[in-house]
Amino acid sequence: MRPSQVTVAATQMSVGHNRSETLAKAEALVREAHRQGAQVILLQELFETPYFCQKQKDEYLQLAMPLTDNPAIARFREVAAELQVVLPICVYEKAGQSRFNTVVMIDADGQVKPNRYRKSHIPDGPGYSEKFYFSPGDTGFQVWDTRYGRIGLGICWDQWFPETARSLALMGAELILYPTAIGSEPHDSSIDSCGHWQRTQQGHAAANITPVIVSNRVGVEKEDEFSINFYGSSFIADPTGAKVAELNSTEEGVLIHTFDLDEIDQMRSAWGVFRDRRPELYDRLLTLDGEHY
Repeated sequence: MRPSQVTVAATQMSVGHNRSETLAKAEALVREAHRQGAQVILLQELFETPYFCQKQKDEYLQLAMPLTDNPAIARFREVAAELQVVLPICVYEKAGQSRFNTVVMIDADGQVKPNRYRKSHIPDGPGYSEKFYFSPGDTGFQVWDTRYGRIGLGICWDQWFPETARSLALMGAELILYPTAIGSEPHDSSIDSCGHWQRTQQGHAAANITPVIVSNRVGVEKEDEFSINFYGSSFIADPTGAKVAELNSTEEGVLIHTFDLDEIDQMRSAWGVFRDRRPELYDRLLTLDGEHY
């Protein structure tokens, strides 16, 4: 049985081209979060390498590998078992002739939980050409029972869709996690989506009365004439949507918060937002145009 009091953490760091150095930096942040008492620790999206999706380049397709061959998964299985922490790990997966943006959930015994999650919503725009690199996920949303609670997770662009968070909450998620890689828009430097990005996810926490933990990267990454300034601002929102921990747009580090999951469960039940749902009225959500159903 999971404890009532669970301490969560998100990490935030820049990423270089030396995979070994990057993995060592990520491990150091995990160990620091553990030192501060964290039991569930979130690393950012695709943290092994720079964000390769800025441009469409065939050579970057070769970064994908089977989960059984991935060095980050192997390394953090050992770390999770040693520290007794839960670690979701986001990697570039090759499966047959397909490639996915995938998370595996490593429990506190170092074992990979069944049912990987493959990113459902795949963006495509200047600097974020993910449709070239990833097939849309075919796993459906996933929630895992871990030593420290029932965890649901979406990846980056998934976080903009209320359907992701609501589905995870309906599946019983006690915590919702979002590993992320988001920053400036290479085609228009005047666009700053950071506030919008945070508020969207705070709304998911509030609407589902479920804490949300978000880990983003920092630093400027360049690819030919494109450049993205990843704006960090990783944060933790409580079940009312209020930010209870946050990093700024440039710093590397960890952020920590402790939640009482039993207390939140009572709060969620008392509010009645799931009791009063009317799914028979929501069939338009199964359409693209809101008309034909």
